[in-house]
Amino acid sequence: MPTGTYNLIDQPCVPVRWKPGSTASGTSTLPDLVGLRELLLRSHEIESLAVADAPAHAALLRILYALTARVANLSEQGPAGDWDERRLDVLDAGRLPAEEIEAYFKDFEDRFFLFAPDGRPWMQDPRLTEQCDATNTAGVNKLIVTRPSGNNHSWFRHDTDSAPVLPTAPEAFLSLLVWHYYGPSGRCSSREVNGVKSASATAGPLRTALSYHPEGDSLLETLLAGLVPPEESVNGQEDLCPWEQDDLPDPDHPPRESRGPRSRHTARSQHALLLLPDETGTHVRDAFITWAYRGERMPREDDYLIWQTSQQGNRYPRPADSGRALWRDLDALLLQHPPAGSAHPQQPRVFRTAVEVSEDLRVRALGFDQEGQAKDTQFIDASTPTVRGVAPATQPPPPPPPGRGGAVGGN
Repeated sequence: MPTGTYNLIDQPCVPVRWKPGSTASGTSTLPDLVGLRELLLRSHEIESLAVADAPAHAALLRILYALTARVANLSEQGPAGDWDERRLDVLDAGRLPAEEIEAYFKDFEDRFFLFAPDGRPWMQDPRLTEQCDATNTAGVNKLIVTRPSGNNHSWFRHDTDSAPVLPTAPEAFLSLLVWHYYGPSGRCSSREVNGVKSASATAGPLRTALSYHPEGDSLLETLLAGLVPPEESVNGQEDLCPWEQDDLPDPDHPPRESRGPRSRHTARSQHALLLLPDETGTHVRDAFITWAYRGERMPREDDYLIWQTSQQGNRYPRPADSGRALWRDLDALLLQHPPAGSAHPQQPRVFRTAVEVSEDLRVRALGFDQEGQAKDTQFIDASTPTVRGVAPATQPPPPPPPGRGGAVGGN
């Protein structure tokens, strides 16, 4: 397969679990992996994503929320302010609009190539071939976070940098997402921009955090419930994902400001990557991994996190802790105004309106117990039974705290 033909729109890249009773076309069997087009067109027939690695699952959901909002005409409130009604119209139709899906992928087909030596590969920066040292690349073991690289420990298998097993394109696709959302801070590959070299990256937007997602009986319900209503000021033509932008970002300038939920959840990476395919175009032989913005960090904004307040009055997301049971977070997930406690938790914004899609939603918690820099401890993937329907529709706000919040974290 030539390197310029692996397009995520139609090449199998996303693992899925089909609903009972779903049928394949002709005599073929239902595939374990689907491209983005089939995933959206058949989201009502898919039960859920089947991504094994929790951080990749959380990252992919944010990408799919952005695609769903665009093809379902839910990227802005609109002049009538009828966003909620339009979302329910899609739910009542029982599927995402096929014509809009086809039109979207036709417009952006050239931006979804995983490998594009002469173009602009998806969520990558082709300038790295000139701005980074070609003799000091990251290697595929560093790209795949569950593999040992350098002095890091082994997770599921033993690999060596001298004889690495090349990851498949679908594996590399999910690992690319993990780096964009959970990449570490600290030293990285050197990148030279405008005559100045630097080799220090800032942590990804979800690093150390635990995110929470409403989950329905089908992927369609999950994606619609996971949409966050855009603010009244959001213009859908300006709230763009990275692959929809006309130009690549300037690493010597501050990061672009988010213009709404779509850019807020897809365009906050602090890392720049470029995958190098093998001669078949089906595997990755190497990768560049470096910083995206010099000395700048985007504000941590995300609608799928529980936000807390430290003793110093700083807002921070509840960290992923592999020793903490999910039931202990239920109050902050179900209640708009949870008991203040010591950290004054705030409910993830997505849950304010998710129940409008279904009262039989579960909550899926996905995260990565890790430190800000190199140390990675454990994936976190947990779910509740159906709980969203038992939350009260309205709740009085709690009285204001007498002082600032209590200690950071705490189990």
